[in-house]
Amino acid sequence: MDERTFGRSQQHASVVGLGTWQLGADWGDVDDKEALAVLEAAAETGVTFFDTADVYGDGRSEETIARFLRGRPDLHVMVATKMGRRVDQIPENYVLDNFRAWNDRSRRNLGVDRIDLVQLHCPPTPVYSSDEVFDALDTLVAEERIAAYGVSVETCEEALTAIARPGVASVQIILNAFRMKPLREVLPAAQEAGVGIIARVPLASGLLSGKYTKDTVFPENDHRTYNRHGESFDVGETFSGVDYTTGVETAAEFSALAPEGYTPAQLALRWIIQQPGVTTVIPGARSPEQARANAAAAELPELSEPTLAAIRDLYDRRIKDRVENRW
Repeated sequence: MDERTFGRSQQHASVVGLGTWQLGADWGDVDDKEALAVLEAAAETGVTFFDTADVYGDGRSEETIARFLRGRPDLHVMVATKMGRRVDQIPENYVLDNFRAWNDRSRRNLGVDRIDLVQLHCPPTPVYSSDEVFDALDTLVAEERIAAYGVSVETCEEALTAIARPGVASVQIILNAFRMKPLREVLPAAQEAGVGIIARVPLASGLLSGKYTKDTVFPENDHRTYNRHGESFDVGETFSGVDYTTGVETAAEFSALAPEGYTPAQLALRWIIQQPGVTTVIPGARSPEQARANAAAAELPELSEPTLAAIRDLYDRRIKDRVENRW
């Protein structure tokens, strides 16, 4: 699989990575055996970038990755984690002492002395404008606790503020066929600055797989049940902020655009891979089969201009006015 560079840090990631929120919590139950099988399947297909967070299963996702990599010392995988969501979401909590404590916990969970990439996990908006916050992150690099740092953001404005910071190696942002606003300013700014872009929620919480109907019922411990209206965290993280009925209807139209040989999910991933400025896209997977199918999107032919235009038209007609004023 092709790899791309996080410009400022010179680290490399496969164009399709693996998001591991599913392996920790909030997507129904995934047992340890299945979680390890997902990681194995991803690695077999050339995935060299795993994205996790200290809150995914309260550390379970980090620990599962560590267990897997201990058994596969032959692999060279860049592991990115996130920090900051285990405390009240107020700017005053984003200080060096807390960063060190959170970093100590993640390093223990991951079984490493230095973490490849640590990202602030969608912090309060004022955090992005704080010199002290980024000085503290620079200190973590100087202390060799982390090799590089980035941010995970909710809005395009937050992304642009972060990109202007000289030490930021990457920005993780929701980017998919239902969330195109980052294409206008965020991706060009990141390219110019040499900042990597990690595209998350690429399938709009599964909507773009075309597998769901209006009658689909998700488990109670799945955020697609309990966060549909932003009850627990930003609603943009669930179905990309599109109301479920509209999402299902639009996803059916999207699925019909898939060229021969593509699944709808692979169409969604291939679309992201082709966007200039994207470093890696991080679909999650709950089974080895899903992990392999996601990785296969990297090997499919580029989408044609008519297909790209049809995807854009669908977004403009059905989705744009529902999301762009919020994120």
